Amino acid sequence: MNTNSDQDVSGRVALVTGASRGIGRAVAIALAEKGARVAVHYHRRLEAADDTRRALAGGPHEIFQADMADPEAVRAMVACVANDMGRIDVLVNNAGIYEEHPPAEADWEAWLEAWRRTLATNLAGSAHAAFCAARFMREQGGGRIINITSRGAFRGEPAAPAYGASKAGQNALSQSLAKALAPHNIFVFAVAPGWVETDMAAEFLSGPQGDDIRAQSPLGRAARPDEVAAAVAFLASPGTDYMTGCILDVYGASYLRS
Repeated sequence: MNTNSDQDVSGRVALVTGASRGIGRAVAIALAEKGARVAVHYHRRLEAADDTRRALAGGPHEIFQADMADPEAVRAMVACVANDMGRIDVLVNNAGIYEEHPPAEADWEAWLEAWRRTLATNLAGSAHAAFCAARFMREQGGGRIINITSRGAFRGEPAAPAYGASKAGQNALSQSLAKALAPHNIFVFAVAPGWVETDMAAEFLSGPQGDDIRAQSPLGRAARPDEVAAAVAFLASPGTDYMTGCILDVYGASYLRS
């Protein structure tokens, strides 16, 4: 098992998308504790992003805004991070949305909108951020890209098929980039959580189906954001180069694949 010293990322700059809350905030905190300077990305929640920034150890850390569904906004944001903070060593693609659109119940317009918004934010947004960040990483001699995907990529998302498809796409994106970018010393990984105790999941975990959700894991609970963040911090650390292309499952044996 790696010790904290083994996972030291001092002097590195990490861009964490969707860092104003939930998994993204936990990732930002974990990376800052290990010495990284963090670029805290947000879309609409400036106050929450500033709360994240102020919660980070070390620094200096900075805040950056962009709509991940807007390719030009993503390109400008990544460039601002590189220019303002001097480099980009780690990109964590965490920003994402979940919208239910059950195929047997949604009308045509709702179906189209759910697919458009979800793929634009979750999949294309991650791809554009990775493309832009990789340009800077190549110039500086390497880097790491970590995409936060989902158990739903494997087990399916019947109420939100666009979400499941977007996460499966992120897994494929991660593996394609891993092969393409390894010669440039850029290593790419995916972390696939199941249910996590976040604001996004709170309505489900506190609702009538909450007990059934927790029972999916033999641990009898959902993951904590810091548990997902620990996996991200590990992959962001030295010594994981040969894991490039991996998809690391963080869902408490609630779904098993081989």
